[in-house]
Amino acid sequence: MTLRRKQNIKLAVVCTILLLIVLMTVLAPWLAPYSPTRIDMGNRLADPCWAHPLGTDALGRDVLSRIIYGGRASLLLAVAATCCSMGVGLVAGVAAGYCEGAVDAVITGVSNIFQGLPGMVMMIALVGILGSNTRSIVLALVITSWVGFSRLVRGEVLKVKNEMYIEGMRCLGAGHLRIILRHVLPNIRTNIIILFTTRVGRVVLSVAGLSYLGLGIQPPTPDWGEMISGSARRYFRSAPHLLWAPGLCIILLTMSINILGDLLRDRLDVKQDSVKEL
Repeated sequence: MTLRRKQNIKLAVVCTILLLIVLMTVLAPWLAPYSPTRIDMGNRLADPCWAHPLGTDALGRDVLSRIIYGGRASLLLAVAATCCSMGVGLVAGVAAGYCEGAVDAVITGVSNIFQGLPGMVMMIALVGILGSNTRSIVLALVITSWVGFSRLVRGEVLKVKNEMYIEGMRCLGAGHLRIILRHVLPNIRTNIIILFTTRVGRVVLSVAGLSYLGLGIQPPTPDWGEMISGSARRYFRSAPHLLWAPGLCIILLTMSINILGDLLRDRLDVKQDSVKEL
């Protein structure tokens, strides 16, 4: 079996897993057998059975229904925070790389400060100060994630802006905005797409970590990280299904996204090691 065929098979498997997870969250109201917040104290901590394929938690809520709904919060937060981070990092990186000089020095100095701060500790501090809500979580994730996009974009813009065809466009009278939108950004979009893909996987883990610490999605809203920090942490010996069900979902989602990013980098023939490092 050739290397290209192996990559195609791996890509098909990864895309299938991601598609199933996305469809599961989108079609949650029709797929979930019960309401994720339905409490049944008479059936608490039930083992997996026909009526409850993944059992129930300490409040008698169906674990399968909460798993199906729990992916919504993780995916939406991860995609929203990554898009916002990419937007901030893209603007800062283009400004630093294209303008250079004092603008570059200021933006690079600020990004170095943020990069030197422990990301998870900073997220915990920000969410703790601002409160555990969706807006605070997204803001904390953006503040701790925009630097990666900024540094990558800055480096790529510095390479592209010195190409001969960019100088030719300047000589023809093209404005700076036209050069950036029509010639600079299209030439760096491959690296941006790959970094975006891998960054989503990291953000999913960050959201799960915040939820595990009690600073993420607040109950009764189902979330995979919150499910692990709730009943699973207290009853993992007597009811291990409470732990492995949401944990397996987090592992499958993050691994699939990271593998997809690696396959895209190989398929698009991106040689830069900076994408891996960031």
